[in-house]
Amino acid sequence: MGLTKQSTRSAASGDVPAIVKSSDQEKVIALAGNPNVGKSTVFNALTGLNQHTGNWPGKTVSNAQGRYSHNGRDFILVDIPGTYSLMASSVEEEVARDFVCFGQPDAVVVVADATCLERNLNLVLQILEITDKVVVCVNLLDEAKKKKIEIDLDELSLNLGVPVIGAAARSGKGLQELMDAVSAVSFGERRTFQVKLPYDEPIERALESLIPIVSRLTQGKMNPRWAALKLLDADQDPKLIQSLSQFLDCDLEGCEELCLGLKVAREQLSSAGYTPETLRDRIVYRVVKRSEIIYHQCVCLENPCYNGRDRKIDKFLTSKATGIPVMLLLLALIFWITINGANVPSDLIAGFLFGIQDKLTEWLASISAPAWVNGLFVEGVYRTLAWVISVMLPPMAIFFPLFTLLEDSGYLPRIAFNMDKHFKKAGAHGKQSLTMCMGFGCNACGVIGCRIIDSPRERLIAILTNNFVPCNGRFPTLIAVITMFFAGAVALPLQSIFSTLMLIGVILLGIVMTLLISRFLSSTLLKGEPSSFALELPPYRTPQIGRVIVRSVFDRTLFVLGRAAAVAAPAGLIIWCMANLYVGDASILTHCSQFLDPFAKLLGMDGVILLAFILGFPANEIVVPIIIMSYLCTGSMMEFDSLAQLHTLLTDHGWTWVTALCVMIFSLMHFPCGTTCFTIKKETGSWKWTALAFFLPTACGMTLCFFISSIARICGLA
Repeated sequence: MGLTKQSTRSAASGDVPAIVKSSDQEKVIALAGNPNVGKSTVFNALTGLNQHTGNWPGKTVSNAQGRYSHNGRDFILVDIPGTYSLMASSVEEEVARDFVCFGQPDAVVVVADATCLERNLNLVLQILEITDKVVVCVNLLDEAKKKKIEIDLDELSLNLGVPVIGAAARSGKGLQELMDAVSAVSFGERRTFQVKLPYDEPIERALESLIPIVSRLTQGKMNPRWAALKLLDADQDPKLIQSLSQFLDCDLEGCEELCLGLKVAREQLSSAGYTPETLRDRIVYRVVKRSEIIYHQCVCLENPCYNGRDRKIDKFLTSKATGIPVMLLLLALIFWITINGANVPSDLIAGFLFGIQDKLTEWLASISAPAWVNGLFVEGVYRTLAWVISVMLPPMAIFFPLFTLLEDSGYLPRIAFNMDKHFKKAGAHGKQSLTMCMGFGCNACGVIGCRIIDSPRERLIAILTNNFVPCNGRFPTLIAVITMFFAGAVALPLQSIFSTLMLIGVILLGIVMTLLISRFLSSTLLKGEPSSFALELPPYRTPQIGRVIVRSVFDRTLFVLGRAAAVAAPAGLIIWCMANLYVGDASILTHCSQFLDPFAKLLGMDGVILLAFILGFPANEIVVPIIIMSYLCTGSMMEFDSLAQLHTLLTDHGWTWVTALCVMIFSLMHFPCGTTCFTIKKETGSWKWTALAFFLPTACGMTLCFFISSIARICGLA
């Protein structure tokens, strides 16, 4: 008995999947469940994929697919978005509902959280109304045991009419039994029973009149009772008619018999006092009521106050008085550890990589290679890569695991809870705080994460403002400038703390600008009322340190580093050419910086700095190397033994604390990198919104730098 893990592909969110089976023996299995119940953990364990998991809702916003084998049988496992309901009111719910209803999976695995089973049963019952080819996986049994929650899985299976398997997916417990049940159900070896939820008598009469008509239209492709119920409720879910028509290959709105049947049924409901809103309310009520009954029959709580500890912690972490201060303190702690911990490994990596550079230079000389070969490939491409890796890798290797620990512990949803009212006042969505947090690692990832926001208007606001928080590629520049020009103002033991506080101040400025620009957009180009949303606060969990480190290194650190290296290498080649090709008595690089110098002076910088930001469009990480190359006028980047040497180079070229402050501000607020711009275009489908995302932070950064430099000149400080 075992699993064989194979290759995968992804389906775009929002599409009704059309999966072609490779053979009659290959079964398609949908993986459904509420957010934050361990769906992606089950998916990873079975398929071997490194599908990112996290302890906060809304992680999966598209359909990830993976192949695997069990007992010689082949399966395709599809991880659909986490959703609380199939009564689609969000993008996630639409994707999940459409796949379960119209993707024609051979079986559906519904993952439920053992610690809050009652709420999870709502989704289970809704799926059982559609299909009886279901296996329920009650996950997190280990956590339920700690909270002294006992679940009678056999009784639960009798109530639901389908197999119910207990599991603890993080440790792999129960997964073999789960796949045994999935194999039996999908191949028709185990009998299951269709759930028929009893609704109010007027609703039942309306269904009885509709079901014969709907049965003729569905022709056995789906449960006619469920389809009739959805057609009655179509006023609350207009997209469903389109999806049903597409799936059944007929025009439901043009079917006279169906339209007449719906008219009669709705008149019956109306005469009984039902409006479209109260109809849905009564449907939901019956689902919730049935969930309560099943829950109380199958679950025993030895300690009714099992979540008392979480509530006590939340009183502190989510209160108006302490919630935001604690959030800032935790961020400060992460950045302080990152700043202090990155120095030594950064020096070691730089020494190693630049040592290799010397060997490469010696080797090229030994084979009598032309000088331009060494200059182009060693001093240009290799040295740029060496600089980017030595500067970026250590802080990322520290920052990402620490940030992932906060995520896995369940704290990130608390940040969204604390920030919700502020984003609502700005006319935006509370979930934007989650996408903003993703931007700290990579703004492109933050833009993709905006899919978790249901409202298209609010999603667009989140996309346009994500670049106002610094990504990992900008942290090295900010940290280096703070250390060289501001940390020296305090005594040595306090310098790291002062640097951390300054960095937190810069981040707070980015958050404030995010709120201000969100407010501006919601009042002008993207007018509308902020929507409300229900955010589940997941239980606090002890993160798995080993898995967090591995996932952070491979999912995030190496991914971002690889992206930076991919753009830094050709950028280094181009910059070396610009620094070594002369027009008259000056290089192209010098001509460009001199052209930009008058405008840059207005912003408190110089032409070299502004040119570095422009040439750093492929990757923010190469801004400082370009500045160094330009100042040295050697056509190649030089390595420095300490930041003190770099500080001397910068001050010799006219840098003051005003210059440093303007560089920090512009590093925080300037155009997104090339990868982020491409991602924005892909997510919005519009060059117009991509251009606006490019212009907004740049205009804000330039305005603020101009203001700072003007005040400094007036006061004689610059």
